[in-house]
Amino acid sequence: MPHISLDERKFYFPTVDEADEEGLLLIGGKVTPARVIEAYQKGIFPWYSEEALPLWWSPDPRFVLFPAELHISRSMQKLLSKNVFDFRIDTAFEDVIHHCATVNRKGQNGTWLTKEMKDVYIQLHHLGYAHSAETWKDGKLVGGMYGLKLGNIFFGESMFSKEPNASKLAFVKYVQHLQQNNIQLVDCQVYTTHIESLGAKSISRQYFIDILKKEIAV
Repeated sequence: MPHISLDERKFYFPTVDEADEEGLLLIGGKVTPARVIEAYQKGIFPWYSEEALPLWWSPDPRFVLFPAELHISRSMQKLLSKNVFDFRIDTAFEDVIHHCATVNRKGQNGTWLTKEMKDVYIQLHHLGYAHSAETWKDGKLVGGMYGLKLGNIFFGESMFSKEPNASKLAFVKYVQHLQQNNIQLVDCQVYTTHIESLGAKSISRQYFIDILKKEIAV
């Protein structure tokens, strides 16, 4: 059973092994920049809808990418060589998070990015923790992703695309950038075929936590 915390005075994160089978660990609690950072350090992330109380998750297994295992398909290599898109970092963070919240996705209704969540991640960007990777075409933002960097770990949060392959290109280029900056792991949270095609894989939650303890403490 996930813990329920409706009293801020008694708020705490349970240990991750107390999460239920789906990875739900805790219900409730105010989402703040400091609390989000604490959650990530412990292998936990918030994910919920506008109508719900905050939900905190720590799934097992965890879906991750080791940057050295990034897979670039032949079609992506061709796209990269053509320079169809411009790639930028941290030039339009608020626009990226806005598009992640509003761009329609196949098979999904609405978004998990509530106003509360967007405001928190924008604050984290101003504090230097949250970053955006952006794909531009003809001066327009057409794809991108954002997430948090703590120590040698990048925690990916969400992606959007308005053009075919725009989000994949942003991911590939940003992972290459992260490799050059000693990032040891990209947390992708939960399985998607989109990211699996780029080299991500599932690892046990305990292995993930062990990596966090080593790489965030640096």
